[in-house]
Amino acid sequence: MDKIRFGLIGIGAQGGAYAGFLTGKGGFAGMPAPECPPHCALGALCDIDPAKEAMCKEKYPEIPFYKDWKEMIASGNVDAVITTVPHYLHHEIAIYCLEHGMNVLVEKPAGVRAKDVLAMNKCAEEHPDVAFGIMFNQRTNKLYQKIKEIVASGELGEIRRSQWMINTWWRPDSYYQQSAWRATWGGEGGGVLVNQAPHQLDLWQWICGIPTKVYSKNINGCHRNIDVENDVTMVVEFANGATGTFTTCTHDACGTDRLEIDLDGGKIVVEGSKTATVYRLVKPEDELNATMDMMQVARLTSGNGGGGLFTTETFENVDGWGYQHTTVMENFALHILTGSPLLAPGSDGINGVNLANASQLSAWTGKEVSNPVDPEVYAAALNEKIAAEGKFPVRE
Repeated sequence: MDKIRFGLIGIGAQGGAYAGFLTGKGGFAGMPAPECPPHCALGALCDIDPAKEAMCKEKYPEIPFYKDWKEMIASGNVDAVITTVPHYLHHEIAIYCLEHGMNVLVEKPAGVRAKDVLAMNKCAEEHPDVAFGIMFNQRTNKLYQKIKEIVASGELGEIRRSQWMINTWWRPDSYYQQSAWRATWGGEGGGVLVNQAPHQLDLWQWICGIPTKVYSKNINGCHRNIDVENDVTMVVEFANGATGTFTTCTHDACGTDRLEIDLDGGKIVVEGSKTATVYRLVKPEDELNATMDMMQVARLTSGNGGGGLFTTETFENVDGWGYQHTTVMENFALHILTGSPLLAPGSDGINGVNLANASQLSAWTGKEVSNPVDPEVYAAALNEKIAAEGKFPVRE
């Protein structure tokens, strides 16, 4: 076997894009599809919607189609599946796959509730011979890979403060009206924290570490006709005492994507997830603080390139849309075929879900919370939201 045949469960916007990636027959919203990764192929498609079935049979007549994902898993036509389904179903499908020896690549987020993701991770531990990954495609961004290496190396010392403003998720009401489950507590499990921002929640913790305390102000239905959060301002604390802020929303039509990481020996600034500038102080800030007089400070703040107190390095990411997704697929395929390490192990998905749960619980209670929060406490609080919404049954 030299190719992994992927089965796609759910042929909506994301699943449809993946079908295009794996066949070269189209991208998403008119975007060109990247080349199919060399060790990947489309093995089967699955959806319960008759309209999706008709579309798939017309566009991919040579690809088997299933209405039942369990039948697809048992068919022998696929070696791995990708779960492009509503968020609450990710862990259910993944656990079934793991228990039946089927490799599974979970779409983000890993789940809505930490209790479900913990059950999925436990199942994966009990089936170590089955590949388990998550579609954290932004980890393939070479810009963020290099930043992670710089921070992890310790060359700039410890992180003191970090902040990410990611407001490039503008979504009009028409977006939320696409499906009945969107932007609901019972169908989607939340808003921007579970749909748009999981990649940044993952990258932030992948690079900067996992926060230990969280205080969050989340606004539900901010300038939108929805019940879930679409405006979030999170303030966190890390184990070493460093602070951090994470700001995101879906009502900013202009949008900003800016990450700053302030360290003992310098600073890293990322604009648009495309360009990074690394500022390296000639001496650690503690030493500058202890030895500089105000004339030297004036040189630093006079706009003349830092007055010789720091150097700068700039680098960019030039990946096109879609290539990051296919890179995760190829990495997952090679992991199955050769045992090479996963860039995004499925078990890592718990970190973003924990942080999202902590943010929501803090916002609902108006209090700072420890991260992670008690999974059962969060699940009960979420069920109160689902019950009040009245559109879906509460969940066990």
